[in-house]
Amino acid sequence: MIALIIIIIAVLLLLLVGFITIYNGLVSKRNRVDNAWHQIDVQLKRRFDLIPNLVETVKGYAAHEKEVFEKVTQARAMVTQAGTVGERAQAENMITGALKTLFAVAENYPDLKANQNFLMLQEELSGTESKIAFARQFYNDSVMTYDNARQRFPGNIVAGMFSGKFPDKEYFEVEAPAEREAPKVQF
Repeated sequence: MIALIIIIIAVLLLLLVGFITIYNGLVSKRNRVDNAWHQIDVQLKRRFDLIPNLVETVKGYAAHEKEVFEKVTQARAMVTQAGTVGERAQAENMITGALKTLFAVAENYPDLKANQNFLMLQEELSGTESKIAFARQFYNDSVMTYDNARQRFPGNIVAGMFSGKFPDKEYFEVEAPAEREAPKVQF
């Protein structure tokens, strides 16, 4: 009888330890996703802060390209209004497109392309874009790990018991289909 009680207590303790381990793992993965999002946010803020300087530099050389500047300004304003990860991703994709247009305009002005301030801003923005791409990848990997932990057995049971503490997380996706297509090179 005592042996049976010891076995039952041991099994209950193992279940409790397993439950605690799974719960703490889910918390850790959820926090990693949140941290990854904040890392993206830091890089996006850096890019957001660089854009006005870049626009002002280009404006001095290409004052008649008003439509391009308006698109960049509009895209930048959309970022401040974005609430969810999906909305933010869409706004950031608009900024990326607007910046590509801005750099295309800059190609038409050789003096601008040689301007040290423009070159420095372009280099900083290029480095920031690389950091954003890395941060997006890390974030999406973290979301996948978190989702796997929430959806696999027995994590799905623990996550289901505390569903308010372990909500779904959105991936940070590129929405523009043109960016997913391979570029066509013609000579």
